[in-house]
Amino acid sequence: MSLRHTICCTLLAAALSAALPSARAAEDPDVARLSRRLSAVEADPALNSFGAYERLQARQAVQALAEANRRDRDGAFYIAERRVQIAEIAAHSQAAQREVDRLDRERSDLLVEASRRDADRARAEAERLRLQAQMQAEEAERLRAQAAADALTIQDADAALATVGDAQTAKLNAAREREAALARQEAELMAGGKLPASKRDARGEVFALNRDGFAAGKAALGGAAAGQVKTLAAYVQAGPSGTVKVEAQAGDAKLAQRRADAVRDALVAGGVAKSKIQSSGRSGKGDRIDVVVSDK
Repeated sequence: MSLRHTICCTLLAAALSAALPSARAAEDPDVARLSRRLSAVEADPALNSFGAYERLQARQAVQALAEANRRDRDGAFYIAERRVQIAEIAAHSQAAQREVDRLDRERSDLLVEASRRDADRARAEAERLRLQAQMQAEEAERLRAQAAADALTIQDADAALATVGDAQTAKLNAAREREAALARQEAELMAGGKLPASKRDARGEVFALNRDGFAAGKAALGGAAAGQVKTLAAYVQAGPSGTVKVEAQAGDAKLAQRRADAVRDALVAGGVAKSKIQSSGRSGKGDRIDVVVSDK
């Protein structure tokens, strides 16, 4: 929606508000109550630049309620109340999305700045920026959750009026993908290594450690896999992950369990809370170690 179109909608909403028959509104407490709710949104400097089209629809619905005859009043009241609710939620949701975008841009700038630091200051400065970025990510996640909840409320309230929110959902998903990519970059910057290859399935994001991580018949982690686990620990701390599962397979189930425990201990040494990690081993053909990072 262009700025010119938004301004026109806002001016039209104000004109409709002024044209509402004041005597009729004073006689109808529902009209007065809904008008006050719209006026509260328009008077709030944090919200009055958002949801102009929805507020225009709400003003039209309130005016229709004020002018409705007794036979049509119930239907007009239902539509007006839902339109006002949608206008309120749209304003809050759009304001929250703008804040999410601002936080994403700021977080990206912080990470880029961190990558330009010289080697002597990189570790201390990157840790400070990581903590700051983590707090911003938590705030962004809260705002995303609020925006998602608002979208669901709109869908429920406006089920009889319109289809809602596909574009908003796509933006939120894109924001989550950008967050995961930034977490990967931050982890590799902090640990000085590369994350192993990963794929997504129903369990979450699955990382496959190098097969040379363990010597034949041994449970001591070594080789390139040790560096991968260190980088994984940084990734888990930088991202929004909820749990980590270490799944090992070897010809002997006991050996597989010891290897899974060794990877778990390396993650804990890298700063991941032990309570977030589950380790399991099973017997099978071929040796492999998968680390499953889930956001649940």
